[in-house]
Amino acid sequence: MRIDVLTLFPGLFPGPLAESIPGRALASGAASLQAHDLRDWGLGRHRSVDDYPYGGGAGMLLRPEPVMEALDAVAPRDAGGLRILLDPGGTRFDQSVARRLADEPHLVLVCPRYEGIDDRVRSVIDLELSIGDYVLSGGEIPALVVIDAVLRLLPGVIDEASPEDESFATGLLEYPQYTRPAEYRGLRVPDVLLSGHHGEVERWRRAQALERTRRVRPDLLSQD
Repeated sequence: MRIDVLTLFPGLFPGPLAESIPGRALASGAASLQAHDLRDWGLGRHRSVDDYPYGGGAGMLLRPEPVMEALDAVAPRDAGGLRILLDPGGTRFDQSVARRLADEPHLVLVCPRYEGIDDRVRSVIDLELSIGDYVLSGGEIPALVVIDAVLRLLPGVIDEASPEDESFATGLLEYPQYTRPAEYRGLRVPDVLLSGHHGEVERWRRAQALERTRRVRPDLLSQD
C-alpha cells in the first residue's frame, strides 16, 4: 500500500507511526508513507497557502490552489488513489471503514489547518472522514489515527487472528483479558480461563463481550 499525506506540517510524520506495529509495517515494505508539504504548491514568493474567508469570519482558510495542485501532482486522477479529506463533518471513521481502506492500493490524506479548507476542494475529494465529534487544530492527528488503524490490518503485519478478536471486529467490545500471575493483590483470574476447556472459554468470552458492550457502548447493540 502507498500512503501520501498532504500537510503543512510534514515533520509530524511518521511520528508515532515509526514505532511498534505501524513501524514494522512500514519497515517491512507492506506500506510506504510520504508526507508532502503543501507550501511546495504555495503562491508567490512567500508560498502562501491561506487567506481570509469571503463574507467575513474569524480565522483563515486553506486556499484551493495549493491543495488541488498538490493532489494533481501526487495522485493524478488517471493514476488512481483514494483522496481522503480529514474533516469533523465527514463520515465517522470506524473499524469497518478501516477494513475497507486496507483494501485500497493508494491512499491520499489531506490535512486541513486553520479554520478549514476552501469548499471547492471537496469537488476533487473521494471520501471525507471524521475521527469524532470534536475539533482539533488540524487534520494531522486524525490522519495518524486512520493510518495506524489501516496499517495493522494489512496482510502479514500482525497475527492473523488478532484483528478478529479485537473490539469492533464482531460489532462488540473486546472481552476482558488476563496474563500471569493467576492472582495479584487478591484479584484472581477467572477460573474458566485456567480450566483448559476451550469451549467454555469461548462461551465465557462471548458473554463477557456482550456484557461489556451493553454496559459501556449500548449503541453498538442497537446497530443493524
